[in-house]
Amino acid sequence: MRIIPDKETLTVEFKSDLKKYSDSDIFEAVVAFANTDGGDLYLGVEDDGRITGAHGDHQDPTTVSAFIANNTVPPVPVRAEALICEGLPVLKISVPQSYSGIVATRSGKVLRRRLKADNTPENIPMYPNEYQTRLSDLRLLDYSAMPVYESTIEDFDLVEVEHLKKIILSYNGDKTLLELDNESLFKALGFVRDQNGKLYPTITGLLLIGKIKAIQRYIPTASAVFQVLNGTEVRMNEDINLPLLESIEKIITYTDAWNPEHEIEMGLFRLSVPDFDKRAIREAIVNAFSHRDYTKMGRIRVAITDDGLTIANPGGFIEGVTINNLLTAEPHGRNPQLADALKRIGLAERTGRGIDRIYEGSLLYGRPLPDYSASTTVTVSVFLARSGADVQIAKLVSNEQNRLGRPLSLNTLLVLNVLKDLPKSNAQQIASASNLSELVVHETLERGIEAGIVEGFGQGKNRSYMLSASVYKVAKNKIGYVRQADIDESRYRELVLNLAMHNGFISRADVVNLLHVDANKAYRVLKSLSKEGRLMPVNKGRYAKYKFLK
Repeated sequence: MRIIPDKETLTVEFKSDLKKYSDSDIFEAVVAFANTDGGDLYLGVEDDGRITGAHGDHQDPTTVSAFIANNTVPPVPVRAEALICEGLPVLKISVPQSYSGIVATRSGKVLRRRLKADNTPENIPMYPNEYQTRLSDLRLLDYSAMPVYESTIEDFDLVEVEHLKKIILSYNGDKTLLELDNESLFKALGFVRDQNGKLYPTITGLLLIGKIKAIQRYIPTASAVFQVLNGTEVRMNEDINLPLLESIEKIITYTDAWNPEHEIEMGLFRLSVPDFDKRAIREAIVNAFSHRDYTKMGRIRVAITDDGLTIANPGGFIEGVTINNLLTAEPHGRNPQLADALKRIGLAERTGRGIDRIYEGSLLYGRPLPDYSASTTVTVSVFLARSGADVQIAKLVSNEQNRLGRPLSLNTLLVLNVLKDLPKSNAQQIASASNLSELVVHETLERGIEAGIVEGFGQGKNRSYMLSASVYKVAKNKIGYVRQADIDESRYRELVLNLAMHNGFISRADVVNLLHVDANKAYRVLKSLSKEGRLMPVNKGRYAKYKFLK
């Protein structure tokens, strides 16, 4: 059995050791791993995965580990292990990711790993301009709080200062900020840094209220583009190079114009529902500007197509955040100073959980979840599908929120969304589909059962769940409820009685639709239950109905 990987990846590297792989190359490989995601270096394996054996000088794990620590700055605590693969010695060097900063070789080389176009890995130099990005990813540096010593507060646009104050009023921001004079306001929001009695604008200050020329000079990466595409036809393609506040409002205005609304019936009322939830769009746009990497070239892209809405920004997820834990990871942005200013102004979610609002916008109407699968190590991209509202879920959520007098929790919305698509799922399946812990899922399901919107079947690990009969009743889909409850032929009689109980009456056509049987089979089931006194015919003929008795 092979005990090493079959091929190289971003976290796996093979090196031939037949001619003794040089010590300096080992140090560089270790540094590259430490400055990226960590990984395993295998000495004695060819690039194609063939095992040819480690050199005699590289077969003592203790010596190699100490040698690496003495030749990396700061010392990298690798774990070396001697393996026997296919009868040949292989040295496995496990390199941890560096969380304390940038790592270099003793000779001063700094490298990182990346995947080439053919998806094979390589080690390349890490240049000084990339240090800030790496430190930001590790939460060791807040680029947005850095002062720009070449700039002065004369680079602030007073028109944008007034614009900022209006936003505070419009978006229910921190009203105490309005009581401050401009200099105090700049200090309170981190727009300036005091150095030896002189105020210097920070990246945050220039981004939010800087003059356009100053932004282009000191932060040339701060740009965005708004696009509308119908198939391959470009309906709109506008570059936006404005202060951040104005950019956000302009993009929101554009998306509103291309976001048609549709009416759905909610009992006696009609509700206008847009293609994309407006609050979710605003949070996604603010997130893109708040979390983008301003040290990298590239633009924030907002694109509306026939399929949906895409919002993408340069800069991958920060350390500790992945697609699978977006909703549970501790809130922490790449630009804390900028994010804090946006919260106090009122543009960003104050709890730091803007991602919850993005998901909520889809879940409230039973739409597909926001899709982050196009995100990479250098870009975060969210796609909101253009999809009609699921009336059944929309009514369920509306009714339950009205009953409680408050919004449903995000966990509840996630669980209901899974049950809509995967009825009769157990807690483990629901946890996997929703990226929630089983404990959270169990608690959410039990609250749903108490509220009458979820039903449980069975006991223990085999216990399964589905939306309750009341939910299907609201959606005028009682047949759907009973069919989902169980479609085992051995329980035909029980299913028919269940439907009859919920409807009060049942017809032969109802049984045909419920059990997917022919009319003769449906008649025989109804006749049998009638003879037993469980159903009572109320009329005769092809359109006879049967009343539920017990």
